[in-house]
Amino acid sequence: MSLTILDKYILRRYLLTFSVMLLLFIPIGIMANLAEQIGKMIDNDAPLNEILVYYMNFTIYIGSLLFPIFLFLSVIFFTSKLANNTEIVAILSSGVSYGRFLRPYLIGASIIAVILFFMGMFIVPNASKGFNEFKFKYLKKGKQDRVTSNIFNQLNDRDYIYVSSFDPARKIGYNFTFEHFTQENKLDYKISAANIRWIPKDSIYRLSSYVKRSVGEDGEIVETKRRLDTIFTFKIDDLTPVSYIAETKNLFELNKFIDTQRKKGASNVNTYVLVKYKRWALPLTAFILTIIAVAVSSVKRRGGMGINLAFGIGVAFIYIFFDKVFGTLAQQSGFPPLLAIIIPNLAFGILGLYLLQHAKR
Repeated sequence: MSLTILDKYILRRYLLTFSVMLLLFIPIGIMANLAEQIGKMIDNDAPLNEILVYYMNFTIYIGSLLFPIFLFLSVIFFTSKLANNTEIVAILSSGVSYGRFLRPYLIGASIIAVILFFMGMFIVPNASKGFNEFKFKYLKKGKQDRVTSNIFNQLNDRDYIYVSSFDPARKIGYNFTFEHFTQENKLDYKISAANIRWIPKDSIYRLSSYVKRSVGEDGEIVETKRRLDTIFTFKIDDLTPVSYIAETKNLFELNKFIDTQRKKGASNVNTYVLVKYKRWALPLTAFILTIIAVAVSSVKRRGGMGINLAFGIGVAFIYIFFDKVFGTLAQQSGFPPLLAIIIPNLAFGILGLYLLQHAKR
C-alpha cells in the first residue's frame, strides 16, 4: 500500500502534533511534580543521581498513562485546524470518500498502537519499578507498599501458610500457621507460632512459642518449644508482594507471576490479571480514540476548535471515569477483569462508530 500526498500530509500532522504535545506537557508534569515533592526529597536526603533516574522513570511511567489522552487531544487539535481552514471540505469535494480520508489516521493509530504495545509490555514495567521504589523510599517514607494483614498463601499442592499481620521493615509475621497435607488431602501436621522472623545473618526462620501438632493413626502428637530456628522453602517477602508488583513485570514475567499466584490461592489475583488485560487493551484505545476524535473534529462548527477541545476533554474524563469504576469493581468485588476492560472499550467503540456515521452525513 503506497502512501499518497494526502496520506503523508495527514500522517505527518498526526505524528508531529502528538509528539509536540508530549514534549510540551511532560516537562510541565515533571516541574509540577518536582515543585510538590522537592521538600520531601530534601528532608529524606534523596541523592541527586537517584532523583535524576526517578524523573527519567517518571517520564516513561506517566507518559504511558497519558498517551491515549495526548493522542486524543492532538488528533482533535490538528483535525479542527484542517476543518476550520476548510481543507477537509476541499479534500472531500475532490471525490475522496470519508473512509479514504480516514485511512492515514488509522495508519497513524497503528504506529502509536505498536509503540504502546512494546512500551507497555517491556519498557514501562522497568520504569514503574524504579518509579515506585523511589516513591516509597523517599516520598512516602514509612507508608506501607503492600497488604500487611490476614495474609494467606498456598505454597504448593500440600503446603499452606497464614499470618494475621506482617511487618515488612522488620521481616516479621505474627500469628503464623503452616499446614502440611498428605496425598490423600488429610492434615499431616500443623505448625503454629506467635511470630515468625527472618534472620538474614543465618538465613533461617525463628519461630517464637512454637507448637507442632502431628496427626497420625495413633492420635495427635504435640511438640512445643519456646523458640525454634528452622528452614522453610518460601521467602519472607513472598508472604505479601508489594502492591505494585504486577506493574513491574514484563509480558512473560507477568503471565508466570499470575499463574504462581493462582496456584497459591492469592486473594488479590484479579488485580494482577487486570493489569495484564489493560496492557493488551491499551493499543486498541489508540484506534477507538482516534476514530472518536476525527468524527468530532472533522466537521466545522461555529465555536471552532474550542468547542471540539471542550468536547474532547469531556469524553476523555468520562472514559477515565468508566475505566476507574470498572477497574475498582474488578479489584474489590470479584467482577471479571476481562469484562472490566471490555465494557468501557466496547461502549466507546460503539460511540466512535455512531459519531463516525454522523460525521459522514
